[in-house]
Amino acid sequence: MERNLMPEINPVLSQVGIGFAAFLAPPGPEVIRFTVGQPDFGTPQPVVDEAKAALDRGETAYTRPQGTVALCEAVQQHLTQFDINVDANDVVVTPGCKQALFYGMMAVLAPGDEVLLLSPAWPSYDGMVRLTGALPIHVPVRRDNYHPDFDELEAHVNENTKAIILNTPNNPTGAVYTPEETKRLVDFAVKHDLWILDDMIYSTLVWTDVGYTSPCAFEGGSERTITIGGWSKGWAMTGWRLGWITGPTKVMDGVKTINVSSATHVPTFLMSAAAKALSLDEEVQVMKDAFAERRLLMHQGLSSLPGFVVPEPEGAFYILADITGTGLTDIEFAQQALKNAQVQVIPGSLMEGGEGLIRISYATSIANIHEGVRRLREWLESRA
Repeated sequence: MERNLMPEINPVLSQVGIGFAAFLAPPGPEVIRFTVGQPDFGTPQPVVDEAKAALDRGETAYTRPQGTVALCEAVQQHLTQFDINVDANDVVVTPGCKQALFYGMMAVLAPGDEVLLLSPAWPSYDGMVRLTGALPIHVPVRRDNYHPDFDELEAHVNENTKAIILNTPNNPTGAVYTPEETKRLVDFAVKHDLWILDDMIYSTLVWTDVGYTSPCAFEGGSERTITIGGWSKGWAMTGWRLGWITGPTKVMDGVKTINVSSATHVPTFLMSAAAKALSLDEEVQVMKDAFAERRLLMHQGLSSLPGFVVPEPEGAFYILADITGTGLTDIEFAQQALKNAQVQVIPGSLMEGGEGLIRISYATSIANIHEGVRRLREWLESRA
C-alpha cells in the first residue's frame, strides 16, 4: 500500500546531509561553532536540586495533565509582568515550547487556512502549519532591521487568513518589536479577525530599553492571543523539554484535550523544578548579563568584517548578517567559512526570505567569539 498520509514538509531540519543538518552537525574540536541556539550555561543548580528532591519524594506517578496547580500558578504569576493576565486554569505545561505552539495551531487551524509568518522565520513554524493542513504564507520583513513591514502584511492577507505567528525577540533575526509595532500588529489582527500565536520563548533576553511587549497589553489583544513560552532559553533548560501555552478559555479547552490525548503530561518530577526556576531572578540576570557582553563583542567584530552589513541585534542571542558584499551566496559563505576558516554558521537561504544572510549565534564563550571573528577576518582578507 502506497499512501502519503502526511503533508509535504520541507526536510531542512531533519534530513542528514541537506539543509540545517549539514550546518548544525557537530564538527571537529578545531571548529568554532556560531550555530548552536542554546545557552552554554548549565541549568541553575537550585532547579537541578529540586528535580532530584522531587524524585526522592517519589513524585513519579500520574498527576494533573495540564500541570500541577502550583506550577500553573507560577506560570500565571510570571506572565503578569508582561500584562498577560490569565487564569491559572488556562495554563497548560507541555513537552517543550514547540509542542505548545503545535497544540495552539491544532486548536484554531483547519485545512485550507492560511497563516502569516514574518520571514525569514524559523523553519519549524512552516512545518507545523503544514502538519495541521493549513498553508504558511511568508511575509518579508524590512531588510534594514528585520521589523514588520505592514504594507507587505496587508498585501498578503486575504479571506483565507486565519492567524499570524509572532516571535519577538526573534529567531533568526534578533529583532525585538517595539510597543508601537506590537500595537499595530494587534490592530491588524483585529481588522482581519486573526488569531495571534505569540512565541515569547526569548522574552528574558532583550537588549532594548523597552523589552518584550505582549499583544495582550493592547485592546483587542487578549481575546485573540495564544501565548507560548518555556524554560529552554532563559533558564538554560533546553534538554528538559518544558514549555507552556495559555490563551482564551475556549482555545485552552481544546488545547487541554489535545494535550491529554497525545502526551498526558510532562514528567511529574520536573514540575516543581520548573516552578522553582521561575523564582530565580538572580540566576537569570547573571546569564543575561553574560549574553549582553557577548552580543556587543560579536556585533562589533562582525561589523568590522569586509563585505558585512550587520543590523544591531536587539534580543535573543542571534545576529542575522547580510554578507552579499562578500560576493558569495550565503550557502557558499557557510561552506567556505567552515572549510577555510573553520567557523560554522547557518546560511539564511535555508529559511524562506533569508537569501544573502547568515545566522550567527553568540551563545558561546567570549574566547570563541574573539577567535571566530579573527578567523573569518583572516579568511575574508585573504580573498581580496
